[in-house]
Amino acid sequence: MSDKYHDTIAASKVTEDDAKVKAEVERIIAENYDKYNNPEVWKFLFNTIDLTTLKSTDSPQSVAAFTERVNEFEEAHPELPNVAAICVYPNFAQIVRSVLEVSDVDIACVSGGFPSSQTFPEVKTVETALAVSDGADEIDIVLNVGNFLDGDYEAVCDEIAEIKESCRGAKFKVILETGALKTAEKIKAASILSMYSGADFLKTSTGKEYPGASLEAMYIMAQCVKEYKETTGNIVGLKAAGGVATTEDAVKYYCLIKEVLGDEWLTNEYFRLGASRLANHLLSDILGKETKFF
Repeated sequence: MSDKYHDTIAASKVTEDDAKVKAEVERIIAENYDKYNNPEVWKFLFNTIDLTTLKSTDSPQSVAAFTERVNEFEEAHPELPNVAAICVYPNFAQIVRSVLEVSDVDIACVSGGFPSSQTFPEVKTVETALAVSDGADEIDIVLNVGNFLDGDYEAVCDEIAEIKESCRGAKFKVILETGALKTAEKIKAASILSMYSGADFLKTSTGKEYPGASLEAMYIMAQCVKEYKETTGNIVGLKAAGGVATTEDAVKYYCLIKEVLGDEWLTNEYFRLGASRLANHLLSDILGKETKFF
């Protein structure tokens, strides 16, 4: 098939060989993990966290208390950087906005029928617009995986572009749900389509129905982001989410970003970790004692 979607994917030189990806990831980690597993990197990684609560039991009261802990962290540990963002369901954006007192922590909202992306396109755009109107600085949506796997790339890209427009300047993250895509070939194609449709960030996973982030998926996404920068001059960020729970996990993702993309991506403007458990693990290692602040 020849159309602008397939032609753009076909023009990419990013590998589709799963065995090669696995071997390259293993090499990068083996050669660099010990070098980067240190307190300075841990502090940087803490500052890339999208501190997340996405539970059925979330309520205005619980989300307000969750947000207040981020305020309290600023007071308790002024020597440390805070998290990058608080990530909540879109109906809680206004709660976080009213409680959050830390100026350098953003408000991120999942949107667009999260986590399945199974609802009317009109609902996705309106939900996103409402979240931004209520104070969201960042929007995380899920690629329409069903349409993607059917090969309807036009529908996938049109929907991403429409939701991007409803973001009205908010940072726009597209979740590929790499655990459902599985192969390097599909993750590569989804990455390319998302970037050319307006994604400011590529994110691995929802952490809900399918396996979460994997180093192999992040490696492919990073290679696509690198090629996209070389082709267009535009920088797209990367976020690993779903199962990134320990300091060891986080350092491994740091290794990939550092070695594939370099220092330009080593800022929370372009690199994030979506997590609910990771913050306490990193804090414990940074402070040298078990800590359960969040």
